[in-house]
Amino acid sequence: MRRKGQSVSNKVLVDIGTIGVLAALAVTEASAEVMRWQVNGATREAIVQVPDTAATGEPLPLVLSFHGYGDNMENFQYTNVHVAWPDAVVVYFQGLERSRGLRGWVTEPGRSNRDLALVDVALASLKERFRIDDGRIYATGYSNGGGFTYLLWSERADVFAGFAPVAARFRDGVRPELPRPVFVIAGDQDRVVDFEDQQEAFELAIDVNSVRDESVECGNGCTLYGAETTAPVMVWVHHGAHVYPRGASEGIATFFRRYGR
Repeated sequence: MRRKGQSVSNKVLVDIGTIGVLAALAVTEASAEVMRWQVNGATREAIVQVPDTAATGEPLPLVLSFHGYGDNMENFQYTNVHVAWPDAVVVYFQGLERSRGLRGWVTEPGRSNRDLALVDVALASLKERFRIDDGRIYATGYSNGGGFTYLLWSERADVFAGFAPVAARFRDGVRPELPRPVFVIAGDQDRVVDFEDQQEAFELAIDVNSVRDESVECGNGCTLYGAETTAPVMVWVHHGAHVYPRGASEGIATFFRRYGR
């Protein structure tokens, strides 16, 4: 499936046929709105999907979602995390233009704080606008957005209850220290972000969370480390290439529901 504005190198919802995955769900636009913030002199924006339950005043989980390099928020909302978790506020952020005019995220510490600053400003704004549950704030991203998700674990771990990077790796200088629940999705045929680099990332996550000696199978290609701990690492290795596989959003939503701070 390919949506308007999607780059060839950032395939979304490609059926890899390796596990009992779910069909793509239709997007509901009724509760969507675009929010904008001024951050370091730049206008930043995101599509915010708000659940109907927001009107009840109950604390809401919050998921921050980051697209791949060269993609955009309009396309990436079709990953349907908000459909998989209709009770959460889901925010699909827009990256800033980088080389060749393509949008993306800073994934290394010290190079620029523009995207970390965006998260700080957006979180404060979202908490003013909605009643957000501070113990259920999560981050997920694909490819370059997954690299930024790892950076958030390293630089903002105290804010988040869990992370779900897809087709991503740690960049230089990204070394998280605070254990957090992590769900990693990786394709063993990936040639854009080498599978060996993705494997190195989830091996590091297992070590950070100190769960190497506690593993159980959780499906075809899926292993859960530290199931009985507060900071497990779930790893799903599929046989696809550099894709956001079908079933990923449902799996991410299920994992996030299970683990809060």
